[in-house]
Amino acid sequence: MAASLIQPSPSSSFSPRALASFGSSLFARSPSGLSLHSFVSDESGCRIYTANSVKCDLTEPTKYVNGKPSIPVLNERTLPKFLESARMEKTINSDSTRLKLFSGTANPALSQEIAWYMGLELGKIYIKRFADGEIYVQLQESVRGCDIFLIQPTCPPANENLMELKIMIDACRRASAKNITAVIPYFGYARADRKTQGRESIAAKLVANLITKAGADRVLACDLHSGQSMGYFDIPVDHVHCQPVVLDYLASKRICAKDLVVVSPDVGGVARARAFAKKLSDAPLAIVDKRRHGHNIAEVMNLIGDVKGKVAVMVDDMIDTAGTIAKGAALLHEEGAREVFACCTHAVFSPPAIERLSNGIFQEVIITNTIPVAEKNYFPQLTVLSVANLLGETIWRIHDDSSVSSIFQ
Repeated sequence: MAASLIQPSPSSSFSPRALASFGSSLFARSPSGLSLHSFVSDESGCRIYTANSVKCDLTEPTKYVNGKPSIPVLNERTLPKFLESARMEKTINSDSTRLKLFSGTANPALSQEIAWYMGLELGKIYIKRFADGEIYVQLQESVRGCDIFLIQPTCPPANENLMELKIMIDACRRASAKNITAVIPYFGYARADRKTQGRESIAAKLVANLITKAGADRVLACDLHSGQSMGYFDIPVDHVHCQPVVLDYLASKRICAKDLVVVSPDVGGVARARAFAKKLSDAPLAIVDKRRHGHNIAEVMNLIGDVKGKVAVMVDDMIDTAGTIAKGAALLHEEGAREVFACCTHAVFSPPAIERLSNGIFQEVIITNTIPVAEKNYFPQLTVLSVANLLGETIWRIHDDSSVSSIFQ
């Protein structure tokens, strides 16, 4: 039997493997509220910061332990700039017994970061798997009348993690929790959101129904594959975009504005890439046209747009086998791109993704920690950014019945 008792101690230390973390300065504070960094170009075309902008900075320098990078984790006394909001000017009772966070086994590192950011401790929960693979969940503290947030991405192994989430929801419901929010940083089955051929299932709708029927009152998800997936739920869905985290990191690299071009790796991601380009100094847009012949198989056909001599930033919501983005990057180099960056929120990294991403075709591969990356899958070009601050602030706002969309305005 494999058992897991997720019970952090106040004195425990945490250093997730990552190459960079810029969650401490996602937003700049302006007189009208929270806003993203803004940029202008000088006569040479290089990006400079405007007066009301702040540099992307770390709370403390990145430290190296045994030659491996570790990121500093914010504590309740060190708050990022975008937390300097009207809500945070009030004293928050971090000892409140009405808000509880529980972590599944899919991504406990992210859950711990969120808890530290919020000044809370993760709730005590006992999770084990029987010899036949069945999952057992027991809450080890009272949740009666509490506002519960269950943090569990449905990343690989997707079916096990999804079932674990549903059992956690059921345990909270039967323990008389007042509200249950499923915090799903990565929503599996999101790509099965429509019928492309006859006699296909729409698994995204099925999974939404399963989570709802299990007893969830609300869902908090990050960068769904398509916005229509929100409509599959019969309960409220808060859709958080991790775009500001990546934008803030790219801003710190001081790339010349005139050299930038944002590239969509397929036609379906044009809207996402256009929104990204608008925030990135209104950079020009290019599109890779591809023809897919089967699942996880893609063939690049041509490029729409000019990338010659430019720094290309490829934007997607996830990288699975990396076939699409790798072939797109090869095409960009053929068309004269000087450097190619790959940016995505969800690093699924199914084989042979690591081989394709680490072969030198990318200057840098920028991802977030919505899905944990195994240590064996790290390579020199990989950069991992933390979304713990963003999710932590969103959880506070949901609990306080405050606006979530105002974070991104």
